[in-house]
Amino acid sequence: MGSRWVSGEFAYVSPEKAQTLQANLARPGDIVFTQRGTLGQVALVPDGGFSSYVISQSQMKLTVDRAKADPLFLFYVFSSPEQQEYIRQNAIQVGVPHTNLGILRDTPISLPPLSNQLAIAHILGTLDDKIELNRRMNETLEATARAIFKSWFVDFDPVRAKAGGEPPESICRRLGLTPDVLALFPGSFQDSELGEIPKGWSVRSLDDVADFLNGLALQKYPATGDEWLPVIKIAQLRAGHTLGADRANTEIPPAYVIENGDVLFSWSGSLEVEIWCGGQGALNQHLFKVTSAEFPKWFYLLWTRHHLRGFRDIAANKATTMGHIQRKHLTDAKVLCPSEKLLAAMGATFDPLISKIINGRLETNELAALRDTLLPKLLSGELSPNHVPAESLQ
Repeated sequence: MGSRWVSGEFAYVSPEKAQTLQANLARPGDIVFTQRGTLGQVALVPDGGFSSYVISQSQMKLTVDRAKADPLFLFYVFSSPEQQEYIRQNAIQVGVPHTNLGILRDTPISLPPLSNQLAIAHILGTLDDKIELNRRMNETLEATARAIFKSWFVDFDPVRAKAGGEPPESICRRLGLTPDVLALFPGSFQDSELGEIPKGWSVRSLDDVADFLNGLALQKYPATGDEWLPVIKIAQLRAGHTLGADRANTEIPPAYVIENGDVLFSWSGSLEVEIWCGGQGALNQHLFKVTSAEFPKWFYLLWTRHHLRGFRDIAANKATTMGHIQRKHLTDAKVLCPSEKLLAAMGATFDPLISKIINGRLETNELAALRDTLLPKLLSGELSPNHVPAESLQ
């Protein structure tokens, strides 16, 4: 399930133009549907933004009579697997699959009393609120990790400050360092193949500080029996879960089994570097599992992400149908390695950030699973809103 709210990059029209598009105006509380292409997408027009929005020709809107129905409840109705399947089954298949207002108006739905609708929407909305809060917290944690990494490994802020004669107390206050950690940063620079770098630091290749294990052609390991592993491909990496994934047997070599917290790097097609938190699975080809026996997870994760833009540029310039990088590009990507003592001290900052990111994602997945479990039961009446344990919403 995606976001509840219409969001993204908006285009704007003048008030005069909007007046000519009255039939295409959607207002807070309206429900917006995709009409063609990726059918089944549904979102609410939020309060607190604009007073009205212009929907495109590829969208439809439903204005809710709030005396009869709650918009948030209807959002969850149309997000349910049953209604999503109904939309797909009743789509017009000529050309690009599409639907229309007539089909939308004829869609059968079950409306419980308004009080029940509000209770159900509150339960599901509370879970989505917690999911959204976790998402924002993780965004903040990830931005913090990137900012500190850039300060220490790209801009060399502590080293430059020491080399410039800034008092230690001022450096610690400005950069958020403790005196013990600041003392481990060098106070001068040396020449290297990359230019000027902190004195005593070494330059190594990305594939020298970490192992990049390429996945298997898992169609050679078809699932047999009741035990199987979901196949983690690029689509699963981007989605963060294995719903609808292919299946492989459990006899694959252990190194190719993915666990929560593993760092995955898709080197072909859509290049992404992520910490996997979608449960155990099997590593498919076109994905690297990144590990290191020498360096901590935060170190090789952030360095791989640091080089991701360059890798994407390389892939985009490939004269093939699917851009990719090669192992030589991992060798060409350089990494700066501080002293062992400084690296360990840096871990006191980075390790908790990475742990919180992983725990936040795992909690989000648990909340989403709970929401998706409750959704059909609440909508069908199998479960009464009064019987949902309050502690599950806290």
